[in-house]
Amino acid sequence: MEATVLTTDMIIVFILLGFAISLFVFDLLRVDLVGLLMMVLLPLTGVISAEQAIAGMGSNAVVSIIAVMILGAGLNKTGVMNVVASHIIKIAGRSETSIMLIVSSTVAVISSFMQNIGAAALFLPATMRIGRQLNLPASRILMPMGFCAITGGCLTLVGSSPLIMLNDLMESWWVINRAALNNESFTPLGLLSVTPIGIALLAGVLLYFTLFSRKLLPADVCLIDEDCMDKRLLAIYGSEVGQGYELVVPGKFAPTTLGDMEIRPKYHVTVVGIAKGGGHTKNMAPLKEDLIEPGDVLWVIGSEQKVDSMSEEHGWLVKAEPELFADENQIDECGIIEGVVIPHSNLAGQSMEAMQFRQLYTVNPLAIVRGDEIIMDNINTTTLIQGDTLLLYGRWQQFRLIAEKMDIAFIEEIRGEELKPERTRCALFFLFMALALALGFQVKLSIALLTGALGMIITRIISADRAYQAVDWRTVFLLAGLIPLGTAFESTGAAEYIAQMVLGAFGSLSPMLLLLIVSVLTAFFSLVASNVGAVVLMVPLAMNLALDIGANPVTAAMVVAVSASNTFVLPTHQVNALIMRAGGYRPKDYMKAGIGVSIMYTMILLVVLRVFYNV
Repeated sequence: MEATVLTTDMIIVFILLGFAISLFVFDLLRVDLVGLLMMVLLPLTGVISAEQAIAGMGSNAVVSIIAVMILGAGLNKTGVMNVVASHIIKIAGRSETSIMLIVSSTVAVISSFMQNIGAAALFLPATMRIGRQLNLPASRILMPMGFCAITGGCLTLVGSSPLIMLNDLMESWWVINRAALNNESFTPLGLLSVTPIGIALLAGVLLYFTLFSRKLLPADVCLIDEDCMDKRLLAIYGSEVGQGYELVVPGKFAPTTLGDMEIRPKYHVTVVGIAKGGGHTKNMAPLKEDLIEPGDVLWVIGSEQKVDSMSEEHGWLVKAEPELFADENQIDECGIIEGVVIPHSNLAGQSMEAMQFRQLYTVNPLAIVRGDEIIMDNINTTTLIQGDTLLLYGRWQQFRLIAEKMDIAFIEEIRGEELKPERTRCALFFLFMALALALGFQVKLSIALLTGALGMIITRIISADRAYQAVDWRTVFLLAGLIPLGTAFESTGAAEYIAQMVLGAFGSLSPMLLLLIVSVLTAFFSLVASNVGAVVLMVPLAMNLALDIGANPVTAAMVVAVSASNTFVLPTHQVNALIMRAGGYRPKDYMKAGIGVSIMYTMILLVVLRVFYNV
């Protein structure tokens, strides 16, 4: 093999690569800005052309990510993800580990026959919803899910692009080197040829996160500032208003009306829901005439200290986590919001009781803020005046109704989306159509997914404006900027130069040492360039070296294709980029968790080759 000579362009690429990795490691710049910086510096230094530098914006990976984000938003709009989340919770219970294992395993299996980015995108909205509903850190579920989506691509020969290409690359090499192989005919690998390796790798990743996720992953429950809608209100009203708690009324409790108990005047706690008959009936706007009876379950809003004091006095049990009122505790379903009585409002001069506010809108007033005073007593009978701020709790759809019917100006945007469950079949049709185009008709993944996304927009399952909002542009610009860096790494010969230098440094190689070096090199090239480029470069090189030392060339090529999925240390893989913003991860989080996974991945790969493939 002719030796590759170090050139000026290679040196520039090495410097820029080191610069980008340093920015990631020390978190000196936002990741999307790092991507854009590479997109600008590469053509300015003359390493690649301007056309190559901006090609990432229209790459298959970037367009695919945009499309899957829109598809996910469309499915979320119909409520499909609510159903998926509910089924997962029924199976796994409320255990963080059980949910992580079920979600990750399911995504891995799906990833074995479709692109891993698609599998991860399908479950991203459901996973976020589960985290909010159960008050679990999504960061503890999303990274294991993403890593298992990548690993699941190694379960079959059609699970990832490198494995799909493997037989063709091996056959091309075989034709050229047939004489050295005693004119043996090439036998392609079967669909399940890599399955033992994939199963072992998947089991290793699942075990790794089961044991170490709490130590390695961030644990913030509200990871995206925009989703933490109660943060400001909690800072202002926390000591007075508090948050939601579920209480169980014991069997010995004497039936009493809310009015007679004087819960709000005594404890400054608001009863916003009463469930009877084990949750068969729910009253989400209880009045003072409503009875609290033995066996009832209450949903109350109040500070922890006052709720504890009230429950202790009445002998009620405070549940650690809401069960019957789990839906009412979801940020996507219900919340607390401020509304101001505007000038010339029809509310001014009236009380909420006189207007039958609770009965009409199923919304509970928690407090009235008048100047610097927070009014908690008799708020239903208090006459409202212009400028009063009402602190209200209820479902987002009810707040939209209030905004249409009454003269209240809500201080912040009404959260949540108005679901369209009647469009579920239509949304699922476009999802499965996209998958069918990609899997059955060999349409390019980006075009197939974009077709499904466009179908959802045209049929008004999701509006065009909402589709643009659903796209995480940080992720898009991160990938679009790193793709030209990978292009420069391959086109300048930098990747081939590193491969030759490393392999040349070891001299004579044993089969296991060769496979170890090939695996590590492929993983590195996949991380900083692309998995497809790494496989195209490394398969012929690995097969040649295996032939030279008397090892099996097919095994060496298989190691390359499987190692191309060992991309966990940086958010450069499209699945890692997809979950980065949603999980609130930083590059150092990927390094912290990914280094261990990468080492374990390589060790398991070599062990399985030794045991099952007689290396």
